[in-house]
Amino acid sequence: MARFAIERSHVLASAILAGLVVSCAAGPQPVPPSQKPVPPVAEQPAPETGPIAYNPSGNKAMDDWRADFSARALAEGRDRAVVKSFLSGLEPLDLWLGSEFQVASTGISDQAEFAKPVWDYLRVPMGDSRVTNGAERLTRLAGLFDQIEAAYGVDRQVVAAIWGMETSFGAVIGNFDAPNVLANMAVEGRRKSLAESELMSLMKVVERGDAKREHLIAGWAGAMGQTQFMPSTYLAYAVDFDGDGEKDVWSSEADALASAANYLASSGYAKGQPWGIEVLVPPGFDYGLADGKERRLDTWRGAGLSPMAGGEFATGGADYAELWLPAGAEGPKYLLFNNFKVFKKYNNADSYALAIGLSGEAFLGKVGPVAAWPRHLAPLTVADIKLLQAGLNSKGYDAGVVDGIAGRRTKSALQGFQKAEGLVADGYPTKAMLAAVTGQGAGVAASTGGAVN
Repeated sequence: MARFAIERSHVLASAILAGLVVSCAAGPQPVPPSQKPVPPVAEQPAPETGPIAYNPSGNKAMDDWRADFSARALAEGRDRAVVKSFLSGLEPLDLWLGSEFQVASTGISDQAEFAKPVWDYLRVPMGDSRVTNGAERLTRLAGLFDQIEAAYGVDRQVVAAIWGMETSFGAVIGNFDAPNVLANMAVEGRRKSLAESELMSLMKVVERGDAKREHLIAGWAGAMGQTQFMPSTYLAYAVDFDGDGEKDVWSSEADALASAANYLASSGYAKGQPWGIEVLVPPGFDYGLADGKERRLDTWRGAGLSPMAGGEFATGGADYAELWLPAGAEGPKYLLFNNFKVFKKYNNADSYALAIGLSGEAFLGKVGPVAAWPRHLAPLTVADIKLLQAGLNSKGYDAGVVDGIAGRRTKSALQGFQKAEGLVADGYPTKAMLAAVTGQGAGVAASTGGAVN
């Protein structure tokens, strides 16, 4: 018994010793989760609410507008951080908020497409440098233009022409901060609603990740990138054509050109159809038919019109056109098709659309117009056109707002006056027509294009 007790004690001792060795080798045992101390939770700062505080801009009108617009943007659901990043660094620009002269220079009537006679306006887009560079771009980027044509059905020379017109092929995209320019436009006031709407659109662009805040460089009126998209146009039509995850109309030629093509296609562009065809008219032609109304091609054929280049009209299936006289009865004459109206979606000026059509064709080696411009006809100044508009309105011919822009409405009113007076009804505003309408030196009319038909 004693021996057994002794042996048993040895066994127990060995087991205890082994357990101690194992325990020491394994180190301290983990503490059950329920027994662990809970670290204190750091308090998270409460999200900002209420009005955003901004540093003064140095212009009280700007500061007042910013406080109001900031509150409206937040109420509309715009991201607070985006609103703050857009409006924190606003600065007044002399271009918009400087002297009266500087402010006046931003008016629509001061833009070249409205202020210059059409032949002067075309001097740059039809100049040797622009045409050579356009042809070079079409050759160098032939593969890209192939892809864009296939994707959007817009002729390459048209996209290239817009690229040239807007930024000289990406060389001049502007150096203004887009939010700051739009804010200045809003504070100046004449385009407040437009500027505020565009600023909201631009916030959405950043919110959805299409572009980063630091990319938002614009021209003097808020248009952005190599093809000068306003923010709302960018929001609707910009594309990531190079597949890098951003719609970069600033530095990616692929994104910029494809975005322009997408916009034109969405506006109704028809590939392979003409924008316009220069035409000949027969002697004694009734220029009153150049009234902005579209007529069937058969109607124009029946009136004696024929292509300046000879042969038959090649329209790619387009069957309706209007007759347009960009410089009156003495200048070139065009039948205009739907693609011309699509160009005007980009810029609603006839001279701009003409420049797109002519320069694009020149990139392909076809230079026009064939007929000469009537450079002997002294163009009217903005002040002259205002007098003409006021005179037409006073005689019951509706020329619309007296704004110094000889648009379609003014020309239509002038045509009405010319018809009533037995003059050539081409609607083209000249010194002679101004004199005839205002009653000052009306006898000049017959010697400068105002003869009876």
